[in-house]
Amino acid sequence: MFKALRALFQKSNPKPPQAATKAQTPKPKSKVASTRIGELGEHKINIQLDQLPKECKSLSDLMLPNPKSRTGYAQIDHIVISPYCLFVIETKNYIGEIKGGRADQQWSVSNRYKMYNPLKQNYGHIKAIESLIKGVAAVKFVSLISFTMRCRFSIDPELRKIHSDELVVYDVELSEFISRKLISLKTAAPDPPISTVQAQTIYDHLVQANILDAEIRKLHVQRIKGSKNY
Repeated sequence: MFKALRALFQKSNPKPPQAATKAQTPKPKSKVASTRIGELGEHKINIQLDQLPKECKSLSDLMLPNPKSRTGYAQIDHIVISPYCLFVIETKNYIGEIKGGRADQQWSVSNRYKMYNPLKQNYGHIKAIESLIKGVAAVKFVSLISFTMRCRFSIDPELRKIHSDELVVYDVELSEFISRKLISLKTAAPDPPISTVQAQTIYDHLVQANILDAEIRKLHVQRIKGSKNY
């Protein structure tokens, strides 16, 4: 009788089946959108520019007419107007090893990607600025290319030396390089070649020439993306 009851109890309480184990694929790490990365980079640059001497004026995100450009415009990340020179700054958000020299048409990123030589790109920006402020003052230009700390440089060593008028820097050292360059120029010529009035005139010319129309800016970006050699 007891055996019959035990058998009946075991049937009414079957062992629950084990859940089948399913291999779970690891979730990919969340990535910050490239636009957000760009915004963060620009924010870091703006902090650097705020640290410059008070006699410096800065402008950001300018779009100026440039008939020699494929798009008809030059979009310039930052300009710093100082009593000794104009710094024209191009910012880049690449990750990896940056290889290139002054004369190279293209630079490489980690030997996998090509980009148009940013110094040549910035030279086009400088010529666009020059055409707008012609006659205001005899202006010296310094071309600055800023990369994030996610890069490492394998470039012409001269591009890291303060006597050069073409400099490649990390974004966190931008204000340091500008300040050092200004000290170097002051040492060579104590009297500033750009007066306060001239600096303001240059600033006003660039502000007036800046194109704010959203459709024109959008079209400019689309044309850049369609051009490999911008």
